[in-house]
Amino acid sequence: MTDPGRAQAPTPDAPTAVAVDPPIDVVRRDDMPRLAEVWEASVRATHDFLDEADIDQFRPIVRDELFGTLDLRGVRDESGALVAFLGVSDTSLEALFVHPDYRGTGIGRRLVRFAVDELGAQTVDVNEQNEQAVGFYLRMGFEVEARSPVDPLGKPYPMLHLRLRR
Repeated sequence: MTDPGRAQAPTPDAPTAVAVDPPIDVVRRDDMPRLAEVWEASVRATHDFLDEADIDQFRPIVRDELFGTLDLRGVRDESGALVAFLGVSDTSLEALFVHPDYRGTGIGRRLVRFAVDELGAQTVDVNEQNEQAVGFYLRMGFEVEARSPVDPLGKPYPMLHLRLRR
């Protein structure tokens, strides 16, 4: 069983190791190409309901439009490359993506705690078909408040709207 507070050694394909409890820092504009890589790798590992056209549609939005619209924070490996990030707007956790090589290391849990404790996040929307994410957020103390039959772009990907339990 993985200790959520300890980073595991990455797979041989991973960039480099992540220190135990690495700092969470601000994502810079020059991080955006790497942020898009982390997003895509994470989506491909967890969003098997999306087709290639969906990924192609979202890629430029993630790469070119997130910076400046969300409070973006991330965790870096020892070489300084992003391996995970979050994005918060007001009290909503709008994005949380962890590179597949770093899943199970506790980074996602640390980022959610940071979003809640430091950035005031109280809500998150998650694709209903992403059962791993739904379970993760429920374990993190969120509960389903509502459901929408389509995603924000009107695609047939139901969304669960979660709120942090009081």
